[in-house]
Amino acid sequence: MSNDFVRDRNYCLSILQEYTKSDSLLKHAYAVESCVKAYAKKFGEDVNYWSNVALLHDFDYEMFPTAEEHPFKGFEILKEKGFDEEFRNSIMSHADYANIPRDTLLKKTLFACDELAGFITAVTYVRPSRSIDEVGVKSVIKKMKDKAFARAVNRDDITKGAQELGVPLEEHIQFCIDAMKKNKELLGL
Repeated sequence: MSNDFVRDRNYCLSILQEYTKSDSLLKHAYAVESCVKAYAKKFGEDVNYWSNVALLHDFDYEMFPTAEEHPFKGFEILKEKGFDEEFRNSIMSHADYANIPRDTLLKKTLFACDELAGFITAVTYVRPSRSIDEVGVKSVIKKMKDKAFARAVNRDDITKGAQELGVPLEEHIQFCIDAMKKNKELLGL
């Protein structure tokens, strides 16, 4: 098998669906994929490769949810399936505790989009229509200040991600909202 499978969304989607059954985790993968894919297009990068890294970034989380296991188990599973080291390290880099430097634009982008995509989803769910069409940058920033809201989301990671990417926070939030709007049916938003 050539390394072209790392760019094959259907193959990567089959891996995601084999390991992840939770609808919310699947939608999170699609949301992060939407944001990272949009950045890949903006930066003129390999859209399929970047999209699949994002799609699979948490594929092992449901089966291996502890910090001792995730994303380390996924790293090994993808290694056995023949995924290249850069692909696997890109996924590893989204977890600070994995100590993989975010030394590529892809790694910085994945980290910047991961927590933010989850947070935008949470903000959408509290809108009266539960539609991402009603979500704006101001409402996301306001909810970030409310520590009781979506408390599992690390606000520092959202801020740090935008900084590492070199994009102003408000611009990054708007970019991700727009990317997620393009896939709102798939995301259930």
